[in-house]
Amino acid sequence: MASLPLATTPPTGFRLRHVSLAAFIAPALLLALWQLACASGLFPPQVLVPPSGVAKALIDMAASGELQRHVGDSLYRLLVGFAIGASAGMAFGAALALSRLIEAALSPLFHTIWQVPVIAFVPLMVMFLGIDEPFKIAVVAIAAFFPMALATFDGIRSVPRNWFDVAKVYRLALHQLIGRILLPATVPAVLTGLRISLTRAWVVLVAAELLAADSGIGQMMEMGRQLFQIDVVLAGVVVSGLIGFLLDRGARWVESWATRWRAA
Repeated sequence: MASLPLATTPPTGFRLRHVSLAAFIAPALLLALWQLACASGLFPPQVLVPPSGVAKALIDMAASGELQRHVGDSLYRLLVGFAIGASAGMAFGAALALSRLIEAALSPLFHTIWQVPVIAFVPLMVMFLGIDEPFKIAVVAIAAFFPMALATFDGIRSVPRNWFDVAKVYRLALHQLIGRILLPATVPAVLTGLRISLTRAWVVLVAAELLAADSGIGQMMEMGRQLFQIDVVLAGVVVSGLIGFLLDRGARWVESWATRWRAA
């Protein structure tokens, strides 16, 4: 009786090429459906601008330097606010995890404020900070603070208790405990928190710029809406989505690179 041929596993390069091509299917379908909806005449061109119109708006704004100015302002606010919020969140999460007294005193308030959307603080912050740079940076810092604090807290609390007992036996100082035990053990959780904080901060920043700002991607979209320039609005949607995607992919790459020792 003839034996059936065994299924062979495709080469790695073949699989990678197919995965890379598959990633373009959904965007291509979305563009095709978008173009079909514009060509169908169901929506007036003033309401639904075709992809070619959005591309032209992007080229025109890039040629005039307007696009670079808005993107630069938004990324600057993201960088400064994220650095402040993530650092503060990491320190707070570590204090919360290492001290039962601090956890008992501050954990209920922390988790209560965490449930409030960051955008809900915008009116109050505008009253005190105006719409200048401190307001936008504060919004980003708040958005990054809470996920980073939670990730750090969970990472430290997941460290086995006997590791702390070993540290006591060897009488490790606090800086030795952090450097030799906590940092290596919590790197995966902290990096995941950084990625979530970064992408969340970007989304909140664009939303805040839509509400109250004098520059940035969100303000560019809001100005386009007020002038009924839908191509500018959709161009802002495309740019903010691409930046968010690149931020997430970049953070994932850093996360996988920094934790490559776990797969070894």
